[in-house]
Amino acid sequence: MTQKKVGAPPPLDDQLCYAVYSSGIAIQRVYKPLLDQLGLTYPQYLVLNVLWAEDEQTVGEIAEKLALESSTLTPLLKRLESAGFVLRTRSPDNERQVIVALTEQGRLMRDRAGCLGQSLLEASGQSPRDLALLNRQIRQLRDAIYGHLQNWKAPGGTNSNTY
Repeated sequence: MTQKKVGAPPPLDDQLCYAVYSSGIAIQRVYKPLLDQLGLTYPQYLVLNVLWAEDEQTVGEIAEKLALESSTLTPLLKRLESAGFVLRTRSPDNERQVIVALTEQGRLMRDRAGCLGQSLLEASGQSPRDLALLNRQIRQLRDAIYGHLQNWKAPGGTNSNTY
């Protein structure tokens, strides 16, 4: 029989952080074939979601909503712009700020990407109500954890009850 060391972490399957992490990977694997058909990566899909909720945002606002650094977001935005989904322009009020806006092609992608939620629903075997409840609980957990971190704010997405 193996003795558990004092202070040793519990097995991965007993750790909430691993359950959330590996669930995120599983969800991305469900989405990947659909995103491949759309010509998008998962991070690009997330950026488009932020813009679908509210168009014409600064790079900083998008980064904050996705809990990313602006420097991480810039190359991703360049690829979205090259693909014709967004347009980046300097703010007339503050030249240091870059405003990101959807193009017509980016707006049309919203309807094409609607199938992702349905694929997650089917893969999970859960009801829409159960997934919406789980989503709400995970967001509450995330927000509570961010509330204890200095110099970090919880990502500000939409207040949707969807999955």
